[in-house]
Amino acid sequence: MSAPGSSGFDHRAALRQIPAEPGVYRMLDAEGTVLYVGKAKVLNRRVGSYFGRALNRRLQLMVSLIADIQVTVTRTEGEALLLENNLIKEHRPRFNVLLRDDKSYPYIYLSSQDRYPRLAFYRGPRKGNGRYFGPYPSAWAVRETLQLLQKLFPVRQCEDSFYATRSRPCLQYQIKRCSAPCVGLITPEDYAVDVRHSIQFLDGRADEVIADLVCRMEDAAEALAFERAAALRDQIATLRRIQQRQYITADGGDLDIVAAVEEAGTVCVQVFFIRAGRNLGNKAFFPQAPDAAGRDTVLAAFLTQFYADKELPPEILVNAEPEERAFLETAFSQQAGRRVSIRHRLRGDRARWLEMAERNADLALKSRLGSRAGYGRRLEALRDALDLDEVPARMECFDISHTRGELTVASCVVFDADGPRKADYRRFNIDGITPGDDYAAMEQALTRRYRRVQQGEVPLPDVLFIDGGKGQLSAVQGALQELGITGVQLVGVAKGPDRKAGAEQLWLPGGTTPILPGATSPAMHLVQQIRDEAHRFAITGHRQRRDKARRTSALEEIPGVGPKRRQNLLRAFGGMRGLKRAAADDIAAVDGIGRELAQQIHEALNGQNL
Repeated sequence: MSAPGSSGFDHRAALRQIPAEPGVYRMLDAEGTVLYVGKAKVLNRRVGSYFGRALNRRLQLMVSLIADIQVTVTRTEGEALLLENNLIKEHRPRFNVLLRDDKSYPYIYLSSQDRYPRLAFYRGPRKGNGRYFGPYPSAWAVRETLQLLQKLFPVRQCEDSFYATRSRPCLQYQIKRCSAPCVGLITPEDYAVDVRHSIQFLDGRADEVIADLVCRMEDAAEALAFERAAALRDQIATLRRIQQRQYITADGGDLDIVAAVEEAGTVCVQVFFIRAGRNLGNKAFFPQAPDAAGRDTVLAAFLTQFYADKELPPEILVNAEPEERAFLETAFSQQAGRRVSIRHRLRGDRARWLEMAERNADLALKSRLGSRAGYGRRLEALRDALDLDEVPARMECFDISHTRGELTVASCVVFDADGPRKADYRRFNIDGITPGDDYAAMEQALTRRYRRVQQGEVPLPDVLFIDGGKGQLSAVQGALQELGITGVQLVGVAKGPDRKAGAEQLWLPGGTTPILPGATSPAMHLVQQIRDEAHRFAITGHRQRRDKARRTSALEEIPGVGPKRRQNLLRAFGGMRGLKRAAADDIAAVDGIGRELAQQIHEALNGQNL
C-alpha cells in the first residue's frame, strides 16, 4: 500500500484496501519510519477519520508526512490493544505518547506451602506456589508494608538459606519482630494464627483480625494472663492506627486512580493503587507526549500501554474522558475476563480521591520541572548500569575515616529522587575495635544503622553503596544477613588500577568481574557524587572528633578533679605545662588537693603526651 509517487499520498486508494475489522494501523513516512501506531474497532473508519475532519496542528503535521499506511487485522479489540502496545515499544513512533515503564511491579509473597511460611519482597512472574499480594507501586511501598507486618504479626521474613542454618534466634527475635520458628520457640499452631492474621490484613479484612484479637485479649484477661492481654491490647491499637492511615474505602474494593496534568510541555500521570480498600501507594510517570497532545489523548495512550501486561482492577478512575473510552473498556474487559469500567464523572468520595491524585500529579510535575538539570537522567542511567527493576527512590552510602586507626568515624549519607537528603545523614563514632580495622568499623556502623531500620525508625534503601571492593562488600553482606536485611542492592565502589577519578569499578555481590560505566557515564557521575559526599561527611566528623579530643584537658579524665579543682590547679601553675612539670608535693599544696589525689594527678599527667 505504497504512495503513488513523490508528489503526495493517495489516501483514497489506501482506504479502499483497509477492511472494516478490528486491528492496528501504522503510519509510515517516505523513509519507512513509523510515525504513529494506533488501534481501531473498525480500521477503515478510524484511518479515514484522519483525512475527513479538521485536525489539530500535531495531526496535521503527521498526516503531511504519511507516505504509507500498513494495517494488521486482529480477531478482537483486546488483541488489537496488546499488539498496539508491542508495536509502540518496538518502534517508539514520534507522534505516539511514549511511556517508559518499569520492568515489573513488586508483590508481597507468602510461601504458604511451607510449615513455617515466610513473607518476602517479590518481583517477577507469579507462577510458583504460595500467595501473592499486590501489585505495589514501588519497592519502598512493599518494604514499608513488610515492616508494618513485622510489628503486628511476627512472621519470619528471612531467606530460607538463612532460616535453615540457624542454631540460635537472630536479632529479629530479640526486638520482637519474629517468633523464632527456626529454633522451635513457637508451635506451628500459634505460628499459623499469625500467618492467618497477615493474610487477612493483606486481603483488607483488618476488622476480622481486630475482632479475633479482642476475643483473645478478653480470654487472656479472664485467665489472669495480664501481660499477654496487654500485648494483645497494644497489637490492636497499632492495627487500628494503621487502618486509619491506610484504608481509603470501607467496601474493600479494588481500583486504580489515574490523573494526568501538563505544564511547560511536560506531562505527569499519577497512579494510586487501591487494593482490598487499602491505599498501597502511588507512583508518578512522565510519558513523552507530542506537542499539543490533549489530556484525553495522553490518558488513552497511557492506559493502553500501562495495562498491557498488568493485572486490571474492576474500576479505573480518571480525571478526563480518554479517547475511545468504550473501546478501551471492551478491550480491558476481554483482557481481564470480567467487566472493567473507566469512570471520569464522579461524586462524593471518588471525586475527592481523584482530586487528591490530580494534586499529587501537579506537585510531582512542579518538583520535576524545578529539580536540578540532569539528576533524573543520572538516576535512569544508574538503573540501567546496575540492571535495576526501577529507578532507585532511596540510596545510602557508607564511608570510614580515621587517622592511623584512631578516633574512627563512619558516615552514612542518603540520596533520594530529588538529590541529597541531608536531614537523614548520620555519623557513628566507632569504638571497641582493633585500630585500623575498616571491616569491623563498617560492620559496627551498619549494625547500628540497620537495627533502626528493622525497628521501623528509618526506611530501607533501594541501593546501598560501600566505599570498597569485594572484601568490604563481603563483610557488609554478612552483617546485613545477620540482621535479616534483604531486598537491598549492594554495590561496592572500588578505585581502579590507576586510582584516577572516573576509573572506579562497581562490584555487585557474587560478581566475578566489575561493572565499568566509564568516566563520561551519567551513572558514574552520580556514584562519584554520592561516594564523595559520604567521604566528605566522614572526614568532617573525624576531624571534629579529633579536634574535640585535642581541646579536652587531661585533667577532665582524672576522677575527683572537678571544675573548681581544675581551675585552682591551672591558676596555681600558670597552665598545663607548668602543672605537668610540678612535683606531687607542690600539687598537694594547692587548695582542695590532698596528697593522694596529687599523686594521681602527677602520674596521670606524666604518663601521656600533651
